[in-house]
Amino acid sequence: MKSMAWLVLTAIALGAHAGEEESTPCDNVDSDQQGYACAAYNKQTAERELKAAFDDLIQRIRDQYPDEGEKVEALTARFQAAETLWTQVRDADCKVETYAEKQGTKAFQAAWDTCVAQRSDDRSEYLQSIGQQ
Repeated sequence: MKSMAWLVLTAIALGAHAGEEESTPCDNVDSDQQGYACAAYNKQTAERELKAAFDDLIQRIRDQYPDEGEKVEALTARFQAAETLWTQVRDADCKVETYAEKQGTKAFQAAWDTCVAQRSDDRSEYLQSIGQQ
């Protein structure tokens, strides 16, 4: 139950970045079930934002080198390779973080979702910083 308290607090903190005007599963988390739903929502949101940050980065590259197709393709390939490696590291880190939870349980899934959401949020910020002037 100690890990559930941590999970609920983390889920609430991660859910706080959602806009106040929209209702999310992270509003008023009072039970384990609501904590699980919030963790899943945060993971889904963070992964969507990560994809958008990656797509924006590729567009910044295209905009920065409009007449240099080979350079754009080379940089895009490097970023795609880096993203693949980063995903592997993220998953390995999350396997370490969720080790104490029994796989297949809701607590494990919520801990996994929370870990992926946190790592994805960090990666989104990093991708957004690349090429900014």
